[in-house]
Formats: sequence, C-alpha cells, structure tokens
Amino acid sequence: MRIMIITVAGVASRFSQSIGCPCLKCLYYKNDIKESLLYHILSQNSEIDKYVIVGGFKFEELERSIHQYFSQFYDRIILVKNEMYEKYGSGYSLYLGLNAIKDLNYDELVFAEGDLWVDEESFRRVWETPGNVITCNNEAILASKSVAFYYDREYRIHYIFDTTHSLLEIREPFQGIFNSGQIWKFSQKDCVQKAMAGLTQEEWQQTNLGFIQRYFGCLNQEGYKIVNFQKWLNCNTKFDFDKDEFYFADT
Repeated sequence: MRIMIITVAGVASRFSQSIGCPCLKCLYYKNDIKESLLYHILSQNSEIDKYVIVGGFKFEELERSIHQYFSQFYDRIILVKNEMYEKYGSGYSLYLGLNAIKDLNYDELVFAEGDLWVDEESFRRVWETPGNVITCNNEAILASKSVAFYYDREYRIHYIFDTTHSLLEIREPFQGIFNSGQIWKFSQKDCVQKAMAGLTQEEWQQTNLGFIQRYFGCLNQEGYKIVNFQKWLNCNTKFDFDKDEFYFADT
C-alpha cells in the first residue's frame, strides 16, 4: 500500500496578506480548481492508495471543496482535522496524519507539505526510487523561505529552518548544504513508528522537522536516496503562485 500525507492546516498569513484576505492557500486558483496546489499534488500519481489530508484553518471550506471538486480522489482521502493549528507548529499536523494510519499496513509513505508545486516527472521519481528518499531543489537557500539540510563531518544529515524567517545558522563544519524539496519518502514502517515514539509531546508541537530529523538523522548515506526536483515552487505568497514557471507544462 502507498500512502501520502499532505498537511494544509496552517493559517498561511503571508499568503493571505498577499491576497488581501484570509485564504486557504492549498485551494487558491485563478480560473479552475485544477490549478490549485492541492489538486495538482493529488493528481500526480494514480497509484497512491490513500491520501491523508490534515487541515485546520478554514477546515469546513476544505471539507466542502473536497466533496465538491475532488470526487475522483474522494474514496482514497482520509481527512483529518487539526484543532490546534493556531497553537502548535507543523509537527502536530504531521503527528495527526501519522496517527491516522498507524493501523494500516503500508509499504511506502510519502509526506509532502501542502504549499508546494512540483513537476510530475520529478514527483514520479520520488515513488520510483527504491527505499527512503529525501528531496532537494535548485532554488537559492534563503532564511526567509527555505528549509535547508547539510552534511556534517561524517555525512550525517541535519535539517535547519528558522520559524521567524530571519536567519539560518550552522554551528559546526559541514560538507555541503542543500535547499530541501520538503517532500520525503519513508520505506520502513517500523522506523516510522520508532521515530514517532522517540519524540516528546513538546517536540511534536514544534515543526515537522523534529520527526524528519529523528528518522533520517540516524541513517548513513547508503540509507536513503536524494531526488533533485527540476521544477519546484514553495508558494509562500501570491507572487510565488503567479510566477510563469508555475504554469509550465510537465515534460
């Protein structure tokens, strides 16, 4: 079984500010719902057995839209409500998504943040690449918007992110630094469960990188593959959404 968790619970204040009103970013479009980030990511791979969508902000609108516009996916969607989306960080949404599938027997699990646009070919490579997968992109690494990862002396992986979007800091020598594609594949359910059990309640209330670091941080280079996204956008504002690259046809 293939499962995908997509988290769309956040308020997305920067995006709403750029629109001029409160907006559920994952459903935003100009002409057709198929332009929305959520529809795009759901339509990327027909072989996914279950989609777990974790919402919070404007949850009723999300629920209505899925009923109305996402009928082709509806029988595969598990919709989860994060009641604490204003109080807790993104880690709690991921926790709720993982908790919703704890009794399911899956072979592969992909987690994607819900404000991303990725070309179909690159996304397909995430599923087709055997084993665990981390992703990167070719965008500049900016503290204002990037989730980054680096290799330490022993090539162990470390994720860094600033919730205030101000500065990134690395306090040790490193071998290389990359801009994360913010999509990950987990191929070992027992390791997922172990990583979940290793986090405290307080850690789950912070960013989702707590779980990501717990899972991938203990692996050596042979324990995972890297997929480099060719076309990738993190839509923090309407300006990002409106970039010409967003409408490039997949090749």
